[in-house]
Amino acid sequence: MKRLLAATAAALSAAALFAFPGHASAAELPNFDFSACPAPPANADPGTWRCEAFVSQGALTIGDREIPLGEMRLTFSEGKVDGKFAQVFGELRHAPARIHGAFGTTLQLKYGGYSDFLSNDERRGELDLYAALRHPLLPKECTIGTLGAPLHSVVKDDPAVPFEVISQNPKTVKFGVVDSQLALPGTTGCGPLTRAADEVLGLPSASGKNTFKLSTYVQFKPL
Repeated sequence: MKRLLAATAAALSAAALFAFPGHASAAELPNFDFSACPAPPANADPGTWRCEAFVSQGALTIGDREIPLGEMRLTFSEGKVDGKFAQVFGELRHAPARIHGAFGTTLQLKYGGYSDFLSNDERRGELDLYAALRHPLLPKECTIGTLGAPLHSVVKDDPAVPFEVISQNPKTVKFGVVDSQLALPGTTGCGPLTRAADEVLGLPSASGKNTFKLSTYVQFKPL
C-alpha cells in the first residue's frame, strides 16, 4: 500500500510539472453566439467563408478616469470574393456601463459604420464607434462621437494579454488589444448639459491621453 501511495504521489507531481497554467478551460470560456453572423455575399468563393464571434471585456480610460466597459460582443464574416479577402460586418452588442463619479451616467458603445479586421504587422484591426450617454437629465441624442462622425479606433496587440490558441475544435483563441492613440471629442446632442457633461468626463481629450483596451475570446464557425 505504501508503494502504491508513493507511486500515486509521484505521478501527481509529474502531472503538475506538465500542466499548463494560465490556459482557459472549457468551463471558463464564454458562450459564443453566432445568430448575428452575416451570410457570405452572393459572389463569395465557395468554402472560404467563416464567421467570427468575439466576446470581450474591456475598459476605456479618459485621462485619469477608467471606465470598466464590461462585456462587448461582436460578430462578422470573412472570406474571399474572386480570390480577394472580403468582410461583412454583423453586429456589435454592448450593455450600458456605469461611469463612476458621473452621477449615475452610463456609456454604451455602438457601431460607427466601418470596420477592418484584416490584421497586419502594424495593427490588429480598425473599428469606428460612438458612445451613447444615458442619464435621466440627458437627451437621448447625447453621445461621444456620432454615426456621421465616429471615433476611429486602431487597435494593436496588447503584450499583457498574448495571443493564445484555446481550442482547435472548434477553433477558439484569446488575445488582447489596446488603442493608446484614441482621440475623444466633446459630447454632442447633450442640450443645456453639454458643458457640464464635458467637464465631468474630461472631454474633449486629445490622442495620447486615452486608452481603449479589450481582452477578447474569439470562436470561428465555417459558413
